[in-house]
Amino acid sequence: MAGRFSRRRMLTVGGAGVAGAVAAGGAGAWARGLMAEEQHGSEAGGAVAFLGEHQAGITTPAQDRLHFVAFDVTTDKRADLVDLLREWTLAAARLTAGHDAGPVGAVNGSPEAPPDDTGEALGLPPSGLTLTVGFGPTLFRDAGGRDRFGIADRKPAALADLPHFRGDALDPATGGGDICVQACAHDPQVAVHAIRNLARIGFGAVSMRWSQLGFGRTSSTSRAQATPRNLFGFKDGTANLKAEDTAALRQHLWVQAGDGPAWMTGGTYLVTRKIRMMIETWDRTSLAEQEAIVGRTKGTGAPLGKRGEFDELNLAATGADGKQVIPADSHVRLAHPDTNGGARLLRRGYNFVDGSDGLGRLGAGLFFMAYQRDPRRQFVPIQTSLARNDAMNEYLRHVSSGLYACPPGVRTADDFWGRALFSS
Repeated sequence: MAGRFSRRRMLTVGGAGVAGAVAAGGAGAWARGLMAEEQHGSEAGGAVAFLGEHQAGITTPAQDRLHFVAFDVTTDKRADLVDLLREWTLAAARLTAGHDAGPVGAVNGSPEAPPDDTGEALGLPPSGLTLTVGFGPTLFRDAGGRDRFGIADRKPAALADLPHFRGDALDPATGGGDICVQACAHDPQVAVHAIRNLARIGFGAVSMRWSQLGFGRTSSTSRAQATPRNLFGFKDGTANLKAEDTAALRQHLWVQAGDGPAWMTGGTYLVTRKIRMMIETWDRTSLAEQEAIVGRTKGTGAPLGKRGEFDELNLAATGADGKQVIPADSHVRLAHPDTNGGARLLRRGYNFVDGSDGLGRLGAGLFFMAYQRDPRRQFVPIQTSLARNDAMNEYLRHVSSGLYACPPGVRTADDFWGRALFSS
């Protein structure tokens, strides 16, 4: 490993045996032992396997809590960035297995040196923690057009900036970013602890641009999960892609060979949108109108005109009055694959409440996250249709947006997030 990693570890643990092994090139053996233990731990319960063909935290059954963060890279040195990604990967393997972020930990190091873990997760189980990384367009060329790390020619075409959608009220300070990290867990303290320690490790190479806490998943990513409800009180994500849909995931989620640069094969693209919900206005809307806007019944989640949540939508159905049963401007009609050339997304969003806005209204809504094979052919046409015609737009404000290329998973102990991108 390059110098930045070994120097940091030597300073952190004051020249102890583990640091000496890392500095001497023994990190590979140490990491292999850690990751073997982590794989065993996932079978014992509480931990999600870190190694794999794809990154965890995408098709993993959605956990209850989220801490999402976007970082700006502050160094211009490619070696420092690569060192950081190596270091983050090792820390992520430890954290997802339920260990401290570093090999010494929060309380076992020299009293004269800072701990290599912040300690607030001491005694807590892994809680299903997953850490998922993505690279934003500005990592390849910054706002000034600079190719800081010699990777501009490896930027995927699918990572093209999202267009401005009708009704967008985006705050640039709370969107974008060079690198994103999604931490999901069943315990919010475990998720926050993971992000805090990655930020600590990244001091001097990255700075936090913006972050978002989320609670109460708004989609199911496994058939074993019940469909949750969003803050409008409706079941959300009934027709979401599921981990068990392997053929559909190949078609709609995972980047395939030939789609773009080889380093993204097996990866996926993440779109984030922070959507403020005007819940006070919604709460004064009649039940019948709410159901017409959504296109589903509020109690069961069944499509209008049907009885069960998972009944297929009949977009051609008309009532005795000759009108469409599922209105033309309803959310489910406009988001349905049949209305969008077959495009589908794997949604993995969360509710949020960020206090109040000072006018007696909750700053609440949906932190939308959707993974897909190519945003140009999936999210962009779907959101274009929704932004133009969705009756729900009266109750929504899109205030933040992000797009990230999420590389494939870490397969071996010597691998790290984004290794193929930075290979010469």
